[in-house]
Amino acid sequence: MRILLINANTSADITDRLLAVAQGLAPAGVTFRGVTGRFGARYIASRATAAIAAHAVLDAYAEHGVGADAVLIGCFGDPGLDALRELAPVPVLGLADASADAAIRVGRRFGVVTGGAAWGPMLEEFFAARGHASRLAGVRTVAPTGGQIARDPEGALHMLAEACTASAQEDGADVVILGGAGLAGLAAKLEGRVPVPVICSVETGIRAAIAALGQPPARLIPYEPVETAGLSGALARRLSHGTFTQSGGAEPALNE
Repeated sequence: MRILLINANTSADITDRLLAVAQGLAPAGVTFRGVTGRFGARYIASRATAAIAAHAVLDAYAEHGVGADAVLIGCFGDPGLDALRELAPVPVLGLADASADAAIRVGRRFGVVTGGAAWGPMLEEFFAARGHASRLAGVRTVAPTGGQIARDPEGALHMLAEACTASAQEDGADVVILGGAGLAGLAAKLEGRVPVPVICSVETGIRAAIAALGQPPARLIPYEPVETAGLSGALARRLSHGTFTQSGGAEPALNE
């Protein structure tokens, strides 16, 4: 079975980082295909770039989604998650959404640590919208963005450990999510330096996508076919068909 892993930003090295983790966790018979956003920011660090990334996610799925059995949005903050769940006839997962679901199975309240100051209020709004406001202990950000941390992960470990510890001791988190594609693999390196469990959002999202294979999609409100202008041919065709109704078990070939 195949999982499409969409990197919502335009950094191919982040895509490679995500794929390396995914391939290490994939069981026999499961393959991952990584796709980098065709346009947008090198690393998402603001509301504007997150909005553009949501479009890039839909664009990437329209171009590469045929034949995928599940989709994982490889960006913490899950740009385009609900919109893609309208389009895709397969399960669509996001790093933040999957990590929150995992965290509340571990502890009563979870904290989040990530890179880039703009993500603080953005993530608070995201988790509140998904019904986790009462379970979120708080979001702590460190000064470097996730992209900068990815370039020097060892140099960021001390500040990440301090932020995770503060999330537990000052915010009351029972478990901390280390969020962001650029922080992949760092949760394990914080073991023993933080007084509560630390969850890697990338590993958690990948495991959730694997577990979702063969499950029905989580689709929101159906949408009607629309006329568009200025979109890629693949995305325009996708939107012109409306919500896909699963009949016969195959998706229409919209990429032809």
